[in-house]
Amino acid sequence: MEVSPVLTTVSAADRQRSNKRMAIKLAFVSLFFVGFGFGMVPMYDVFCELTGLNGKTNDVAAVADKNTQIDLSRTVKVEFLSHSMPGVGLSFKPEQFSIRVHPGEISHMNYTVTNTTDKVFVGQAVPSVTPAVASLHFEKLECFCFTQQTFQPGETRTMPVVFVVNPKMDRDLGTVTLSYTFFEAVKANS
Repeated sequence: MEVSPVLTTVSAADRQRSNKRMAIKLAFVSLFFVGFGFGMVPMYDVFCELTGLNGKTNDVAAVADKNTQIDLSRTVKVEFLSHSMPGVGLSFKPEQFSIRVHPGEISHMNYTVTNTTDKVFVGQAVPSVTPAVASLHFEKLECFCFTQQTFQPGETRTMPVVFVVNPKMDRDLGTVTLSYTFFEAVKANS
């Protein structure tokens, strides 16, 4: 059986138009998702601000309320974690893995950072609190995370965190984890 060349040509032309339409549709879908990806950051920030479910702690010093009563009837375990991005050359750790605090009392923890490289390191620690709902009640009064830090080659520094767990925190939250990740600061173009 012989196929007519006209039918084959028409069929190939239809297929080519169909493929072209599909490529255009896929290009629009790709552009939509690229735009959606860029839009997710501000949408996430708005969502987190509205719901309070973000795990972010205050990025400026909180002011201690002088009238806050210490809740001696309970304690909260506060765990401390530390991370530095791979390749930055920092040794970064808390003095203790965890402490128990009474809500309302001012508490202290020190972190030790060592620049293990032969280069100056400029970076910033970014905190987060889990569970995320606890971030609304974890108030940092003093923190090395509020500003960029510069470490000379081989320098070791002890840096304090002063905080309060607000007594209004839900009694069911018995453990709060404060985690810091040290990132290298973005270098400005000269």
